[in-house]
Amino acid sequence: MNRIVGSHDILLVTLDTLRHDVAEELAAAGRLPQLARYLPGGRWEKRHAPGSFTYASHQAIFAGFLPTPAAPGPHPRLFAARFAGSESTAPDTFVYDTPDLVTGLAAAGYRTVCLGGVGFFNKRGPLGSVLPALFQESYWEPEFGVTSPRSFEAQVEKAEQVVSQLPYEQRLFLFVNVSALHQPNWFHLPGATREAGDTRASHAAALEYVDRHIGRLFAAASSRRPCFAVVCSDHGTAYGDDGWTGHRLGHESVWTVPYAHFLLNPTEAP
Repeated sequence: MNRIVGSHDILLVTLDTLRHDVAEELAAAGRLPQLARYLPGGRWEKRHAPGSFTYASHQAIFAGFLPTPAAPGPHPRLFAARFAGSESTAPDTFVYDTPDLVTGLAAAGYRTVCLGGVGFFNKRGPLGSVLPALFQESYWEPEFGVTSPRSFEAQVEKAEQVVSQLPYEQRLFLFVNVSALHQPNWFHLPGATREAGDTRASHAAALEYVDRHIGRLFAAASSRRPCFAVVCSDHGTAYGDDGWTGHRLGHESVWTVPYAHFLLNPTEAP
């Protein structure tokens, strides 16, 4: 990461609430053609979430604790605050002298921009303002939120606008919290009804919806120079698994998440 930071733009996308098993099944079935172009080997990496709901997980992610590989460690981290005795800080780790990655990248010359999605980014009250306040610029509007059937399209349009207005020489750290997977998501499944509610199938349909538009986000993020991208879930969610529903609970469907990081080159963008 010490060769990436300063030379590349950086994109962090959290697919809020995305389950690992659903993401893996869709990739294997060829139902994620855009994402599959960039996933190493066409597959998601299985990892463990740093928190069981959005606020806790993002506090950890922004502190440099991305989802952890689902195998015995320690596992070297990409980013870390300087911290004596850290077993996951390696020679290739980008180490910063601030409390969090966002302000660490700002100190390294990056313009930091947040495109919020779920309520913890809506800036409508003190709690919804904590995470966006880490960034130099932050945006949220109802069309980005969980009840909007075109939430991701609206976020992508805003990302394109943000990138187009930056001076070429300005490095960018762009964070996008994608709300489309979060409940309610029934409206992404053709024929589904509000009364029937959300299901594992509508969760999958929401991921397919994101896949249809994520190529535009990748193209915008890499339009000025190569971009290092991290795409992952912050936590999963249960749809009746073993009697459990929702998240902020300790079930395998919540703690196991998909993860990938890769380079985006301008000539490769769709």
